[in-house]
Amino acid sequence: MVVPSTLSHVQSVRMLYKTVLRLHRGLPVELKAIGDQYVRDEFRRHREAAPPEAGVFLQEWAGYALRLAQQLGVRGTHRSRPVGATITEQQLDQMSEEQLHQLHELYQETQNPSRSPDAAQ
Repeated sequence: MVVPSTLSHVQSVRMLYKTVLRLHRGLPVELKAIGDQYVRDEFRRHREAAPPEAGVFLQEWAGYALRLAQQLGVRGTHRSRPVGATITEQQLDQMSEEQLHQLHELYQETQNPSRSPDAAQ
């Protein structure tokens, strides 16, 4: 995702956030609910990130948005195509304890997608 240089940092972040949520509309209902909540939490958690961390964060989310757009296709629906990507052992080795914990929590949520997001609270 290339963001025009005329946008401020806040505008760029907001545009990326809205783009990801819009893309999630093409996911199955259960995954959309989980994904939307995860996006909200992550963007909120990184609101005060230092510039180097914020740059990596935005780059990763922009890559996610591009991959998801490609996977969902032209019409923006998953149809019965698989959505997602495999995480390599090398990528797992590079994750912090916090990231591994978040990944495990996300995995647990996906194992019970029929449960409403409010039930987890």
